[in-house]
Amino acid sequence: MNTVMATPSFKPLYEQIKELLTQSLIQGEWGPGESIPSEMDLATRYSVSQGTVRKAIDALAQENILVRRQGKGTFVATHNEEQVKLRFLRLASADGDKELLENQLLECNRIPVKAEIGKLLGLKSGTSVIEIKRLLSFNQTPVIYDHVIIPAAHFKGLNANKIQEYNGSLYRMYETLYGIRMIRASERLTAISASIDIAESLGIKEGYPLLRIERIAYTYGDKPMEWRLGLCVTDNHHYMNELE
Repeated sequence: MNTVMATPSFKPLYEQIKELLTQSLIQGEWGPGESIPSEMDLATRYSVSQGTVRKAIDALAQENILVRRQGKGTFVATHNEEQVKLRFLRLASADGDKELLENQLLECNRIPVKAEIGKLLGLKSGTSVIEIKRLLSFNQTPVIYDHVIIPAAHFKGLNANKIQEYNGSLYRMYETLYGIRMIRASERLTAISASIDIAESLGIKEGYPLLRIERIAYTYGDKPMEWRLGLCVTDNHHYMNELE
């Protein structure tokens, strides 16, 4: 039994339970898509009230880490679920129509990380990383040039063949093959002009205006695990986000 002890930081009790639940997720006690113990069982485990456990679970559900299912219990969220499979893709059709997303792998290489990106991922300059470049198309029209960098140490054996087997969400592949789930992301948006090589890949003219989206995705424990750069043609699409 884990007993929650008072701490000098005076964190609310439910936040302490939230941290303990997160630690269990980090340690792999409950995997993506699996159910966690009932509120009553967790209350006994941590020697707190069910209300405190419920509040901690609500907070994790709000962060899309856990998912409540009426009459079935609470489950660890997974990128295999249809509603979250493309959770971080914010580019939407201007007319609101659903579109078929296609992925074309351009490159997959193992390279030393540059200092700037290494700093964002908490890696020393020169650390081995996997660089992925893809072209994302909607209804067969190239829209996003996708540039991804992830630490090689956490994705051993990842290669072009594995990426192509999981045609679609890289996050689903991270989770299924490596047990790494991205739970949140931070983004920076700027406007740029297309370089010659990017313009050629997207089928546009050099200097064409693009939306540049730089993203850092984090796994449990708020650990940065992926740097991603999306260069987007927004003639018929726009960036959409919901603020609460």
